[in-house]
Amino acid sequence: MTLAPLIWRSSYRGILLAIVAVAPLAVAQSTESPAATQNLAFEVASVRMVSPYTEEEIQRGLGNIPWSTFPTNRFTAHRLTLKLLIGLAYGIDEKNIEGDPSWLDEQHYDVEAKVEDDKILTYQQMKPLLQHLLEQRFHLATHLATKPVSGYWLVVAKGGPKLQPGGDIPSTNSYILPNAIESPSTSLSSFASMLSRPVGSPILDKTGITGNFNIKLSYASPNNPNSNLPSVFTAIVEQLGLKLVSQKVPADFLIIDHVDKVPTEN
Repeated sequence: MTLAPLIWRSSYRGILLAIVAVAPLAVAQSTESPAATQNLAFEVASVRMVSPYTEEEIQRGLGNIPWSTFPTNRFTAHRLTLKLLIGLAYGIDEKNIEGDPSWLDEQHYDVEAKVEDDKILTYQQMKPLLQHLLEQRFHLATHLATKPVSGYWLVVAKGGPKLQPGGDIPSTNSYILPNAIESPSTSLSSFASMLSRPVGSPILDKTGITGNFNIKLSYASPNNPNSNLPSVFTAIVEQLGLKLVSQKVPADFLIIDHVDKVPTEN
């Protein structure tokens, strides 16, 4: 799943953060990251401990764009917790990070890093550099575990699918909004990953349908009980001819073996 940053607004300790929705986690079982083995590193990077945004700063919207948009030749992050930075680097939801010390979602950091030779990188290309940076500055060591959790299968609803064909190549302009998912060209496997964000549980594509599709799904935001739109579960059936069936599904978890609170000097 190759996606541009997908926008999902949620309240995290009073701060509005943009959460990147990504493909299922792909991490080596050892603590040595692909970045280390391929010698992928930022040309220069600064990591500083900072205080979280104040209420007054939040009201002025300073936390609305907490990190870079992609593609880019520079990565910047402002006042993010290390837990969010790890989730961003490895492409995994915060709730699937375990073994973390209590301060991991309390202490905030600023990161500024420049890609070597000003190369423009997509989010997927940037991830190994971010992983290596965390290993260097925080001595982060992790391993991957897969566990069965409560989730859903995405299947074809009665009456058949209502899908519009997309392009031959998956789109890099796909978005998750509080009340909609839009992608001009995406596989149903990738759509299932996107759908897991508003549903709040992992979803596996079991439709057996291949190809890319133009997805436009509108549903009631969980923060708007007075919405005239249907629930996400009803919207999938009515608008796409698909449905969600409750099942146990495998989910990837990133287990933290070691991490330092204070980064090494820049």
